[in-house]
Amino acid sequence: MTQVIIDGDACPVTNSVIELTDGTGIFVTIVRSFSHFSTVIQPEHVNVIYVDDGPDAVDYRIVRLAKSEDIVITQDYGLASLLLAKVKYVMHHSGFIFNQQNISNLLEQRHASAQFRKSGGRTKGPSAFTEEDVTKFETKFTTILQTILKED
Repeated sequence: MTQVIIDGDACPVTNSVIELTDGTGIFVTIVRSFSHFSTVIQPEHVNVIYVDDGPDAVDYRIVRLAKSEDIVITQDYGLASLLLAKVKYVMHHSGFIFNQQNISNLLEQRHASAQFRKSGGRTKGPSAFTEEDVTKFETKFTTILQTILKED
């Protein structure tokens, strides 16, 4: 059975995923570090796992949890690259789908930006996440859910 695993420390579409999976039989697992602890009660189909605050602790847990039929939502290119051969879909919270064709270029861009910053250069951060971005994600995610539910 498919589950959605969310890299949950800074994911702006967590509530959308919870709402869109409600009543589908698809479970949601949110993996967060203890520094993002919350006492919010989640619906029955949602499980929150907290891990140590160490570097990449959330990523390591997600890799261990992920199975071939799962959807993982992350903005981390490195984590996405590790999961591509392991899970059904790896999505960015913008609705972008990571795949074998685009991940190499994304990792190269990330490396080049890091080298530029290391040499004293400045790069712009991501644009503010808007309601339009949420809608775009929800549309893409809904399409994927419908595809998966037809397969089951």
